[in-house]
Amino acid sequence: MRMERHMNFSEERNKRTAYIESILQRYLPPAEGYQKIIMEAMEYSLMAGGKRLRPMLMWETFRLFGGKGRQIEPFMAAIEMIHTYSLVHDDLPAMDNDEYRRGRKTTHIVYGEDMGILAGDALLNYAFETACSAFDDEETDPVQAGRALQILARKAGIYGMIGGQVVDVKESGHAVSGETLDFIYRLKTSALIESSMMIGAVLAGADNDQVSAMEKIGEKIGLAFQIQDDILDVTGNEEDLGKPVHSDEKNEKTTYVTWKGLEKAREDVARMTEEAVKELRRFDAPDDFLEQLLVSLVGRKK
Repeated sequence: MRMERHMNFSEERNKRTAYIESILQRYLPPAEGYQKIIMEAMEYSLMAGGKRLRPMLMWETFRLFGGKGRQIEPFMAAIEMIHTYSLVHDDLPAMDNDEYRRGRKTTHIVYGEDMGILAGDALLNYAFETACSAFDDEETDPVQAGRALQILARKAGIYGMIGGQVVDVKESGHAVSGETLDFIYRLKTSALIESSMMIGAVLAGADNDQVSAMEKIGEKIGLAFQIQDDILDVTGNEEDLGKPVHSDEKNEKTTYVTWKGLEKAREDVARMTEEAVKELRRFDAPDDFLEQLLVSLVGRKK
C-alpha cells in the first residue's frame, strides 16, 4: 500500500526514528565489568539523538526491494555505530576540537580525551560484531550477509569514509582544489550513505544492477547532504544545529561554499537531489516515504 501524498511526513519519520532508536538500544552492550565506563561512553555517544539517516535509508531501501524479516536490523545498528564513532573522533582536539554536538557536550569533554578515543574505537569494533550477529538469524542468507559485510567494511575504510577523512585532515589549513574537495566529499560523506542503500538492497535480494543504482543514488544524496552542511555552517545558528557554526572558517577549511559560492551551492544541492529522486522513481516503491526523505535533505535547517 502506497503512503498517501497528504500523509504527515514528519510523523512517519518520527515513527521510523523511534523504531531505529529501539534497535540501537537493543544492540548496545550492557554497562558492566571493569571496563563498563567504555560501554557508558558508547551509549552516551550513540544515543545522543541525530537524524538516523543512514539506518533509515537502509531500512527504506530494504523495503523498496521487498525485504522481509529482521536480518537487516544488525546492519542498521552497525551503520549508525560506525557513523557515530566517526563523529566522536571528528570532535577530538586533534581533529575539529568541538565541545558540543547535537546540543550537548561531546564525548571527549564528558569522558576525557583518552576515553573519547577508546569510545570511538569500541563503537567501530562493536559495529562489526553487531553486523556479524545477522548470521545467527535463520532467515539470513549467508551469501547476502557476507556481501553486505564487504560493502560495509570497504565503504567505512581507507577506500571510503576513513580515506576521505585522511585527505580532509591532511589538506586542512590551506585552499584545496575543487577536484580534491570532491574526492573528500565522495569518500567522507557519500560512502556511508551509499553503503546504507546498497546493504538494504543486497539483503532484500536485489540484483547487481539494482545495487549499483542504489550506490549512484547514495552518492548524489551524500554529496547534496555534505554541501547542505557547508551551507548551514555559514547560514545556520548554533541553537538550531546543536553545534558551533563557522567551524569550517575557524579550521581554515575549503568548503563547497567557499569554492562555488552560496547560491551555486544551493543550486547544486537541489540538482543532485532531483537527479537522485529521478533515479529512484525507476523502481516501484511501496510508498512515497523514501522519496520524501531524499527531498527533505534540501530544506533541512539542522
